[in-house]
Amino acid sequence: MAGIYIHIPFCKQKCSYCDFHFSTTFSAYRSKMIDALVREIETRIGYLKNQTIETLYFGGGTPSLLTIEELKTLVDAVDKNYKLAPQIEFTLEANPDDITDAQLLTWKAIGVNRLSIGLQSFLQEDLDWMNRAHTAEESTNAVKMAKSHGFSLTVDLIYGLPNRTISDWESNIDQLVALGPDHISAYCLTIEKRTALYQLVQKGELPEVGEDDQSDQFEILVKKLNASGYQQYEISNFAKEENYSKHNSNYWKGVDYIGIGPSAHSFDRESRRWNVASNPVYIKGVLSNNSYFEEEILTPKDRFNELLLTGLRTKWGVDLEDLSFKHCPTKYFNEQLTAFINDDLIFKSEGKIFLTEKGKLQADHIAAMLFID
Repeated sequence: MAGIYIHIPFCKQKCSYCDFHFSTTFSAYRSKMIDALVREIETRIGYLKNQTIETLYFGGGTPSLLTIEELKTLVDAVDKNYKLAPQIEFTLEANPDDITDAQLLTWKAIGVNRLSIGLQSFLQEDLDWMNRAHTAEESTNAVKMAKSHGFSLTVDLIYGLPNRTISDWESNIDQLVALGPDHISAYCLTIEKRTALYQLVQKGELPEVGEDDQSDQFEILVKKLNASGYQQYEISNFAKEENYSKHNSNYWKGVDYIGIGPSAHSFDRESRRWNVASNPVYIKGVLSNNSYFEEEILTPKDRFNELLLTGLRTKWGVDLEDLSFKHCPTKYFNEQLTAFINDDLIFKSEGKIFLTEKGKLQADHIAAMLFID
C-alpha cells in the first residue's frame, strides 16, 4: 500500500505564522498549474512500482479554493493512472470559510470522505493577528455542517499562542471536544523567520511564549482529550475509536508515498525527492519536461535516523530489529538509549522502544540524541 499527496499552492491570504509554500496571487496561471499537476501525476506512475494507493490527500495551501471542475480533473488523473484501494481514504484540507452545504455535496460526489479543517483557535482575537480568513463563528458552523454530511473529520488547534491564559486554552479544547470531531491535531506555535509573526515578535507587538508555558498547555491538552475519549496515537494527533489518519500514520510508519506539486516531497524507502518551491519554475519544468526536483539516495544512516524520528512519535514505537542493519545501531546509541530509559524518558517492551509521557515533551531532542551522526 502507498499514498499520494497533492500540494495545492494557493491561498486567499497569508497567515502570519505560516511558512509553507503557497501564493495569494495565482489567477493568471491557475489553469497552467492544474495542467502541470496532471502532467506530474501522469509521468510519476513508475515511482510507486504499481503499489495500490490506500490514501489520497489534497493539502496546501488551501485545496478548498479549487473549483469542483479542477478537483475532478485531478482526481480523474489519479484514478486513470494508479491502482486505487476500494476503501481509499480521501482527505481534503479545507478552511472554515470555504465550507458550505453546496461545497460539501460536491466534494462528497467526487469521493472525498475525510476533511481536515484548520480552525486554530475559537478566539476571534487570535484569528485576527493570525490573519485567518475565517471567523470564530464560521469555525463552529463548519464543523457542524461537515458532520451533518457524514464526513470523517480532523480539526486543527494551535497551542502556545501569545497573550493567552491556561483558562483560554482549556476553553478552546472544551469547545472543540463539544463539537465531537473524530480526530484532533494540536500543534505548538513555532515562530519561523520568514513569517509576519516573526516580525510582530521582533517589534514587541506580540510576546514569545516560553517553553514551560507550552509544555503546561501540552500536558493539559493530553489530559483533557484522554478524559474525553481521544487516544494520543502520535504526539500531536488524537483520535476517537481508532479513527487515525491513515495518510499520516503511513508516513510515520515509513510507507511509500508520492508528492505532487511545488514543494511536495516523495519517499520510496530508498530515496527522498522534493519538488522546487516555486510555482513558475515548477510549471515550466513539468510542462517542458525539464528538471523541477532534487533527489537524494538514503544511506543506512539516513534510514536509521528517519525510523527513529518518525516512529518514536507514535503509539507503535520503534522496533529495534528494524534498526539493526549495516552496522547500526552504534555503541553510542545503546549507551544513550540506556541513559534515556534510566531517566524515564523511554521505555522498552517486547523488543520495541516508546517515549514515556515525560519523554513526549522532549521528543525531537531525544530522537536527535539517538541519531547516528
